[in-house]
Amino acid sequence: MASERDMFSAEIVNRGVESSGPNAGSLTFSVRVRRRLPDFLQSVNLKYVKLGYHYLINHGIYLFTIPVLLVVFSAEVGSLSKEDLWKKLWEDARYDLASVLASFAVFVFTLSVYFMSKPRPIYLIDFACYQPQDELKVSREQFIEVARKSGKFDEGSLEFQKRILMSSGIGDETYIPKTVIASTENTATMKEGRAEASMVMFGALDELFEKTRVRPKDVGILVVNCSIFNPTPSLSAMIINHYKMRGNILSYNLGGMGCSAGIISVDLARDILQANPNNYAVVVSTEMVGFNWYQGKERSMLIPNCFFRMGCSAVLLSNRRRDYNRAKYRLEHIVRTHKGADDRSFRCVYQEEDDQKLKGLKMSKDLIEIGGDALKTNITTLGPLVLPFSEQLLFFATLVWRHLFGGKSNGNSPSLKKPYIPNYKLAFEHFCVHAASKTILDELQRNLELSDKNMEASRMTLHRFGNTSSSSIWYELSYMEAKERVRRGDRVWQLAFGSGFKCNSVVWRSMRRITKPSRNPWLDCINRYPVSLT
Repeated sequence: MASERDMFSAEIVNRGVESSGPNAGSLTFSVRVRRRLPDFLQSVNLKYVKLGYHYLINHGIYLFTIPVLLVVFSAEVGSLSKEDLWKKLWEDARYDLASVLASFAVFVFTLSVYFMSKPRPIYLIDFACYQPQDELKVSREQFIEVARKSGKFDEGSLEFQKRILMSSGIGDETYIPKTVIASTENTATMKEGRAEASMVMFGALDELFEKTRVRPKDVGILVVNCSIFNPTPSLSAMIINHYKMRGNILSYNLGGMGCSAGIISVDLARDILQANPNNYAVVVSTEMVGFNWYQGKERSMLIPNCFFRMGCSAVLLSNRRRDYNRAKYRLEHIVRTHKGADDRSFRCVYQEEDDQKLKGLKMSKDLIEIGGDALKTNITTLGPLVLPFSEQLLFFATLVWRHLFGGKSNGNSPSLKKPYIPNYKLAFEHFCVHAASKTILDELQRNLELSDKNMEASRMTLHRFGNTSSSSIWYELSYMEAKERVRRGDRVWQLAFGSGFKCNSVVWRSMRRITKPSRNPWLDCINRYPVSLT
């Protein structure tokens, strides 16, 4: 029973002054009970640790073999004096020229195979995040007023949305489309969707091309992701048409992949860049808020209205070695986790119609629990790739002990039932955790034992811009750059999760100290942040 109770948390919520009924004029309170994020660090599955080590061995084979060969060669050469070494080389070359030439040919062939099979480094040249105009900015009170004026919601639905907003961690300067603000009609039309898409995508791309001084015609790969809005022609085709990009561009449009689609798009762009040398790739991540605006009364489908806000990011990647000096970051690792084989995970974020045939996004009450399970799998696989050897050794030793002996202990030693919790703060200097909601960020911070400083970028992004879906992790990195916190050699962990259910991680290494950019969505307010959220 104790362990079951630990899965829930309770809080007292002030619901304000009762406006009607027998208790009119009195303060009312309610007790809210939530299911906690599972304590996934206490239930690690050994097979995912094995998978992480499998990745490490596949990508680190040269790091292990080359030092061994160098040690053997050095030992052999070190046993000879300089005269003996020259004498041996001269005699071998004089009497066994064929062997010398064959050895040299093998050496050249091995070196060629090594450099040809070595994955090309992927550089992040720069990125841009779209900042909408001030006329689209709404406070929480204005948001409720917009919903009330639409005439689509009853008082119960309005009160529910207000309670969600006030405890969401979202501030009073987020952005929603003009169609939602000004219209009382259905905003989920193709015309309104295209108008919003053009605004956010072209705004981000204009800034990206200006910052990098790269012409749209120089881009050879384009990957666009947008979960809900997928018109024909596609969003990628809209970009190609607007910028008159070249005819042989490799373009891809990802739909329905949720808030983690930004990392999936980077992974796809990386694979394409590996097969196409000397190329640029642009990754665009966005979501259309107006097109997904729900106007019904189903409470589980009203939640996305409260959290999702306008946003878009555009990222320029390159595999050209000449871009080494001007790149901001180098791609280190990508780890993807998909729990779609499980029915509960598959349906926890589900687009469907309600009883009135109104389309919306339904959020399951099991979302936090399912997300915790996906996150556990993802970070367990990522650990062997990024954690220091000392952390890996302690973590792996306790895990194997529990696997073999079931965590048994004698009277003189403490129980090993509880595994050693790796310190991920030793693996990364900066954390960009998808700004989904305050509750999810709270539980992630508790389970990963992160500091308030580690979570600052995520919480401030949620407060200033809301949940911008797949682009949120780039607004968080923009926050760190605006604060001038990223230095040469720093490692950045971007973590996102979304429908399906998916949890994805990408690790970047800073190539240089990042000074405050001339274009950044935080520049007009960075001096006010961080703000207190209590």
